[in-house]
Amino acid sequence: MSEVSTRIQVAYDLSKERFAETGVDTESALRTLDQVPISIQCWQGDDVRGFEDPEGDLTGGIQTSGNYPGRACNASELRADLEIALSEIPGQKRVNLHAIYLESEVPVERDLIEPKHFDRWVQWAKKNDLGLDFNPTCFSHPKSANATLTHPDAEIRRFWIDHCLASRRVSEYFGTELGKPAVMNVWIPDGSKDLPADRLGPRQRLVEALDEIVFAPLGKNHKVAVEGKLFGIGAESYTAGSNEFYMAYAATRKTLLCLDAGHFHPTENVADKISTALCYLDEILLHVSRPVRWDSDHVVLLDEPTIAIAQEIVRCNALSRVNIGLDFFDASINRIAAWIIGARNMRKALLLALLEPLALQSEAEKKADFAGRLALFEEHKSMPWAAVWEYYCASQGVAEGIGWLEKVRSYEKSTLLKRGGKQ
Repeated sequence: MSEVSTRIQVAYDLSKERFAETGVDTESALRTLDQVPISIQCWQGDDVRGFEDPEGDLTGGIQTSGNYPGRACNASELRADLEIALSEIPGQKRVNLHAIYLESEVPVERDLIEPKHFDRWVQWAKKNDLGLDFNPTCFSHPKSANATLTHPDAEIRRFWIDHCLASRRVSEYFGTELGKPAVMNVWIPDGSKDLPADRLGPRQRLVEALDEIVFAPLGKNHKVAVEGKLFGIGAESYTAGSNEFYMAYAATRKTLLCLDAGHFHPTENVADKISTALCYLDEILLHVSRPVRWDSDHVVLLDEPTIAIAQEIVRCNALSRVNIGLDFFDASINRIAAWIIGARNMRKALLLALLEPLALQSEAEKKADFAGRLALFEEHKSMPWAAVWEYYCASQGVAEGIGWLEKVRSYEKSTLLKRGGKQ
């Protein structure tokens, strides 16, 4: 534990007393908070380009906006950038990779990727005490132009099935080597821009393809998740892998369901979906993002939707059943700052949830004392949680306030602005 300044210690001691008055043990809350891993998405650092074809076009409805200087152009740069970000994000961390972040001296087709193409990532993760998660990349490829796992052409469908199976082998390698099970998430962009004549056929093909992927005996050191979406760019009228489709699939196949905060109608409450999914599934995966209008993947804020997600996890006593990952990519600002802001906000939201007087809230609810419950909800918002956060950061050796920004700006001047190549 790092040295804590007198100012921070005094403020923490006072806040500790305040929370104790409501039955909340801040020490216990911080121990729990520190053990919750957050999976940091690597693609924020290079605008979802990857290293298979860094100059290729993004397809499948994936778009980034902005052209801020300093984008990582190779894996070494990306890992260096991640290290700066991770050094200012307290608590346990994981890093989430897509298949396009492989490292190979020669081109490798996606259905032929192997664990060896990610060995440097594993060695780096060991050095930095990180877990790794993984995703098949079912977009930005000539064979993804019309569809992937739902494609009517069996040969193209076979290619994507084999890619997902290869991705499972990579995920198993991650879990085996790091001693921390990897989560492999399947998302496909398949759908129709205009009204389709056949909605059932693609979904039947998707069920068959997923069954082959999910039930292949490829080890027990990774978990498979499936991720739905309301609609996508180029798939506005029909998305084969809708949330309803994947909810039913995950419930019947007992795999993980991924809930992405940007993949629903703007008026939907993503937090409310967590308890529903937990009624039928052992575990779920979250991709925490910030939609502006819709799935634009803005940097996560400490806003009401993010806090509500954290509260629902804690109130359901489901921290061990919910795998928390981030999914945003903003090329209009310093990419490292985006990582730090988003990840710290997710952990702040968890802290706020862990500091709730849940016992008192639940007791009021059982007594139908809804005025008391509402009062407890509202008074919690003005409790001195920020003093607890500053103490936690200081004790973990990271900046308790905005002090990290100077480190990022210094790194930008010394490293990011000197990078060549197309940005």
